[in-house]
Amino acid sequence: MSGPVSPQGSGSMPSPETGPVVTPRTRTLSWAGLITVLLLAVLVFLPAPFVVNSPGPTFDTLGESGGKPVLQISGAKTYPTTGELRLVTVLEAGGPGYAVTLDQAVEGWFRKDTVILPRDLVFPPGTTQEQEQEESHQQMVSSQEQATVAALTEVGYEVPATLTIIGAVPKSGADGVVEKGDVVTTFDGKSVATYTGLLKALDDVTPGDDVTLGVKRDGASKDLTITTSRGSDGNAQLGVYIDPKFDFPVDVTINLANVGGPSAGLMFSLGIVDKLTPDDLAKGKTVAGTGTIDVDGTVGAIGGIRQKMVGARRDGATWFLAPKTNCDEVVGYVPDGMHVVAVGTLHEAREDLLSIQHGTASGLPTCQGP
Repeated sequence: MSGPVSPQGSGSMPSPETGPVVTPRTRTLSWAGLITVLLLAVLVFLPAPFVVNSPGPTFDTLGESGGKPVLQISGAKTYPTTGELRLVTVLEAGGPGYAVTLDQAVEGWFRKDTVILPRDLVFPPGTTQEQEQEESHQQMVSSQEQATVAALTEVGYEVPATLTIIGAVPKSGADGVVEKGDVVTTFDGKSVATYTGLLKALDDVTPGDDVTLGVKRDGASKDLTITTSRGSDGNAQLGVYIDPKFDFPVDVTINLANVGGPSAGLMFSLGIVDKLTPDDLAKGKTVAGTGTIDVDGTVGAIGGIRQKMVGARRDGATWFLAPKTNCDEVVGYVPDGMHVVAVGTLHEAREDLLSIQHGTASGLPTCQGP
């Protein structure tokens, strides 16, 4: 009996003893495939010049972190709270000391909750890991201090401050008039005891008008005439840089490690207000939010709001407080099941939470499309 025959005829089927025939073309294709696999493997592990921003963890300002209350208050009566007031974060990879690989960057391109940015657009060339961490830490420290001032002022406390001038805006009315180390004492003849008091006094000034700033210089009192200018918000500004040293009437300690930047200010303030009043702002609900805070309670814009909304919804938030100045980034990106309220000040945010609590939230401002 004859052996098996291929469709091409006798002798064309290789025998087990000889194996497949390796042609030059087969050998070339094999090497090309091997080289391609090796190149892809190398590219996967090569650092990519991108920053990948994705939803980070959230933290309840009314809860605990690391076994300690996020907000510890002493020197004043505090009240029980229910619900959660969550600050939100962005998980940032690709900064100094935290390089991302090409496969991580490519994966991020295909995720709706992730943003890929050129590294040089986020961090100036040459920025070190230590510099970035120090800047982020200082922003957080400043944010916590301003949040405390804003919250205490909101609930009725006066927060005295020593207002030391550390410089003047070049070519402003204060340039060449004030000196570094001057301590502000009066404004147009009226005593200035708080930073917010100075800001409120400026609210009554028309940009371009002259004002008299009383200062202590080398122990002697001086009255300085300064021509105000128009700030970016349209209000009058002195053109001086001030380093305020606050004398807090209530001790507030914020315990939150490994979180940096200024964007938690609003939620810190709301947490402090909630603990110092019987309002119970969250009232059993999970509310998240973001925004910088100034000592006068102004809420400012932040970065990464789309990722922050996703992280908030993931962790159970059904309401989200967003800075009005971020509304253009919010429209069209609100997660299902979440209601966004646009806020401009701490007081507005507090009143909005009370409206949500009382079931009258239907008329609250939100972010609208064009």
